[in-house]
Amino acid sequence: MSTATKPNHIGYKIGRIRELRGLKQEFVAHELSVSQQTISKIEQSETVDEQMLEQIANILGVSAEGIKNFSEEAVFNIISNTFNNTSSDSSTLIASSLNYQPTFNTIEKIVELYERLRQSEREKIELLKNK
Repeated sequence: MSTATKPNHIGYKIGRIRELRGLKQEFVAHELSVSQQTISKIEQSETVDEQMLEQIANILGVSAEGIKNFSEEAVFNIISNTFNNTSSDSSTLIASSLNYQPTFNTIEKIVELYERLRQSEREKIELLKNK
């Protein structure tokens, strides 16, 4: 049975969320102070220690419950529901029929993201100063 079909394969879910977030195993390993091979083993494991899961969730910017309940099908449903193709010409799908209406204040999210980025940069600078 492949890991993709196992609904509660926590390691697989961690790997998929990491990939969707555009993060490399090396980054997660560095943040946890472990080797990249350790992250690879975690992603191959069906279960993960709760404490480790919490740490990984924090790095990925999601909750441990979010990892446990992660569903690729739900992700694809969300993506497909944000596009509305009313044209019979599929070449205009992206150009003319993007119908995205967020249910949150985009300015607040941009500011929040900017603040998180600034904090991350401060932490990097501190790490470099301490070396």
